[in-house]
Order: sequence, then C-alpha cells, then structure tokens
Amino acid sequence: MTMTGGDALVQTLSAHGVDQAFCVPGESYLAVLEGLRRARDQIRLVVNRHESGVTFAAEAYGKLARRPAVALVTRGPGATNGAIGIHTAAQDSTPLLLLVGHVPTSAKGREAFQEIDYHRMYAPIAKAVLEPAGPAAVAEVTARALRLTVAGRPGPVVVVLPEDVTEGDAGEAGAVPGGARPRPAPAPEAVRAAAELIRQARRPLVISGEMVAFDEATAALVRFADASGAGVVTAWRRQDTFPNDHPAYLGHFAIGRAPFQREAWAECDVVVAVGSRLDDITTEEFTLLRPDQRLVHVHPDPAVLARWRADVALAAETGLALDALTTALGDGAPADATAWRERLHAAFLAFTTAGQVAARGAVDPARVVEAVSRRLAPDTIVVNDAGNFSGWVHRYHRFRRPATQAAPSSGAMGYAVPAALGARLARPERAVVAFVGDGGFLMTGQELVTAVQEDLPVKVVLGDNAAYGTIVMHQYRRIGRDALYGVQLRSPDFAAVAAGYGAAAFTVEKTAEFAEAFEAALAHPGPALVHVKLDLRDISTAGPLEA
Repeated sequence: MTMTGGDALVQTLSAHGVDQAFCVPGESYLAVLEGLRRARDQIRLVVNRHESGVTFAAEAYGKLARRPAVALVTRGPGATNGAIGIHTAAQDSTPLLLLVGHVPTSAKGREAFQEIDYHRMYAPIAKAVLEPAGPAAVAEVTARALRLTVAGRPGPVVVVLPEDVTEGDAGEAGAVPGGARPRPAPAPEAVRAAAELIRQARRPLVISGEMVAFDEATAALVRFADASGAGVVTAWRRQDTFPNDHPAYLGHFAIGRAPFQREAWAECDVVVAVGSRLDDITTEEFTLLRPDQRLVHVHPDPAVLARWRADVALAAETGLALDALTTALGDGAPADATAWRERLHAAFLAFTTAGQVAARGAVDPARVVEAVSRRLAPDTIVVNDAGNFSGWVHRYHRFRRPATQAAPSSGAMGYAVPAALGARLARPERAVVAFVGDGGFLMTGQELVTAVQEDLPVKVVLGDNAAYGTIVMHQYRRIGRDALYGVQLRSPDFAAVAAGYGAAAFTVEKTAEFAEAFEAALAHPGPALVHVKLDLRDISTAGPLEA
C-alpha cells in the first residue's frame, strides 16, 4: 500500500524489534508522530520535558536492553539540547537511534528557521549521520542506521529527516527487514598466543569493560577468571560487568586508586583488557600501562585495538573470545595467583565497608549508600549521576548481577533522573534507584513528572550539599578554602518540588532518619524522592574538607 516516509520509518522500526521511543514533539516530524500514533500498540512513546531527557533516557534504555531505543527531537534547539545524550552514548558504546526533524529539502542551505548542518554537528560524536534522499529511501536508511547502532562497537546513529521527506509518498515499498548482529570469532593463532602469555603470568589482572556488558559476557568472564586465576577490576563505571562478591574481584578503576589496587597494579605483569576501550579515567589519563607489562586486548572494534600497543589483540565478540581463552587455558588456576587475588579481595571488602571516612555533617553519605545497598534486591538497577556524590555509590554499593548499573562515563550531569526512566522501561521487572546531586537534579529533575505521568515507580535519592561539589573539591585542593567561588547554590525544598510533580517525597537531615524514609519510598507504588541534606565538608570519599 502507499505510505508516507513517516509510515515507512515507523514500520521499519517495528520490523527491527524497536518497541520504545522517547521524544519532545516537534512540528518538523509530524508525519513520524502520526505513524507512531497508529503503531502505538507496537511502540511505546514517552514524552519527555526536555531533549536532554529524551536522549539520556534512550541511552540508559540501550545500555540495559542491549538494543536501541529511538529518540526523536525537532530541528535546531531540539537537536542541540539532545546532543549531550548522544555524546554520552558515544563514550559509553551504547546503541541509540536519534531521529532529527529537519527543514524541508527546498529550504536547506539557506539558513532557514532553526536550520543546522547536522552532518557537521554530529559527526564527531556519532557513529554515522545519515539522511534519506527522498521518501522512498526512508525505510532503507532507517534499517541501515539500526544495524549500525549495534555493529562492532555499539553507539549512536543520527538520521536527519527533512520535513518533506517524511510527509512525502514513499510508494509501495515495505519495511526493510532486520538481521542478526555479526558475532566475530577470535583468530585461533591469537587465542593460542594470548593463552600462552596468560599461562606464564605470575600476577594477571583483567580490566572488564563496556563490551562485557553489551555482549552479556559476565558468565564467560567468571569462567575465565576461575581458569586463569586472574584478579578482575572493572573499568570506569562498569562495576556490574563482574560480580563484586566473587573472590577475584578487586574493585573499580575510578578516579583515584585505593592502596590495595596500587599494590595489585604494581605486581601485575600481564593485563587482559576485556571489552574495554581503556578510557582515560580507567587508565589515569592514558598513563597506566607500564612498558614491562604485557597486554592482551579483546574488543570487536579494530579501531579501538589500534589505539594500544597490545602484545596480542583479539578482534572478536567478547564472550566468544573469553570462552576460547578459557578452553585454551584448561582447568586449574595457579594456587599462588588465586591466593594473591583473594588477599586483595579481602582488602576490597574492607575498603568498601562504611565507617572509614569520618563524616563531618549530620548525615554520613557512606551510611546512606550502605543502607540502600543492604535493602535492595541483587537485580535492582542503580543509576547514578555525574558529580562527587557518585563516588560514594561507586565505593559502597556492591553490584552482584549483570545489567544493574547505568552511569555516564562521559561525566554528563543531569543523567540520573531521565536515565532511571529508560532503565525501568528497558527492564520493567526490576526496581530502579537513582542517585543524583542537587546540581544534576536541577538540570533534568523535571523528568520526575514524566515518571509520574508514565507510572514508572523509580526511586530517587538526592544528595543536597547546595554546591557544584566536584568543582568545590578541585578549588579547595588546588588553592584552599578561600578559593570557593561560583560553585555555591541556593537549593529549593526538593521534597516540595517532587511532591508538586506528583511523586512521594521525604526529607532526611540525620543519618538515623534515612532508613525509614527510604523504606517508605520503596513502599510507595509510584515515583518517590528522598531529599538528603548533606554537609559540604563531606565532599568526597577521599576525606572531608576542613575549615
């Protein structure tokens, strides 16, 4: 039958299994909205309050569902507002499809109303920017974009949709069908060489990264750790890629290193980077690897492998490579290596137990996170925003199951609240708890009303120290207490704000009050927020600011 370009697009989305979309509506893509209205039984559309909420929610959905959601924004301001989530998806290797309504083809290149050249704008932060030449090309371009989001290293793909292209006659062509994502196997000679390096290692250490999550390879990584005797650390904000209660687990390579991690790294002779692009925070601004350490690097993207001087590079799907290495190693991990990692795991357990960092204020952030962690089921999804408050989550919450963490490796503030929506929609059977600071909430906290409208029972723990805490910390450390400038905020009554949005709300001013408030938030059937008032001195897990 005859259809518009918008119809062809929506039918192609459905044919590829896309069932979730987020948007702020715009006049530049009305034909797509009409297609979504007619397909509302197949694709759920969530209407956000800001385009950054659109792309953050879609990013978290893709991270946890392992397939793309669709984000729709209008031209100009809509597209620029949404760019923050595209950058986040790029740095996190998250599949996401962004559809941008554009000016009509006849108006392009003339600085039309809200016109931007999206090919130039998005090129540095997206895997690809595509644009159908006409209505008949919409289905094929959409299908290609969806394949690209999950091919190799996943990431965001942008499709630019001129208004006349989506409203025009696409002919009788049906939707382009989907296909299975390629799963490249490792080269046998590379497996043999890597296994020999690992077999000869005295202190092997794994860095587990984003592709372990995307390939659902945690079980394969556990088998490899058991066979090799290697210790395992997780890359920046990838703590759910390996069970934190496993005796091989040696913590999270976040900003800064614990003493026991320094010890582990000093003794490590072979590094096995599994599914990690070895970002700058994980590698301490690309300085971590020593010349005397041997590197085995597993990643499906040859471009990522080319960035590092690996002794053995395996361009392969993470799970397949790990299984091949485990088979090549055989049974029986070296007892010496096993004892080494178990001693360090005990140090990790001690380091992540609250009570070692003295709190100056009436609320101890470590006790707050510990109370949340103790109360949650192992499969609960924990979302955190950027900012110093997240450091308490990274240290004191233990991730025990895969697909239980959503956090922006890009350090994008405002992520947590909209991401919590995307997480809940990706995994509707699971509880979702979001940690956010006052600064991050004031950027995108209005998405809490979206949660109310959509009946998504996410729970938000808001740590309020009335400041941009990360910058406070840097100013204090570099110059001193008198240097705090441009960072202090006047906080609203966040509980009143949340209640105004229609969520349940609770306020905590002392550590002893938190458990009861959090329990009440969990018991509430809809969205809920716990406003935790913190002392600015308790800025970091590294220790308090002193007067």
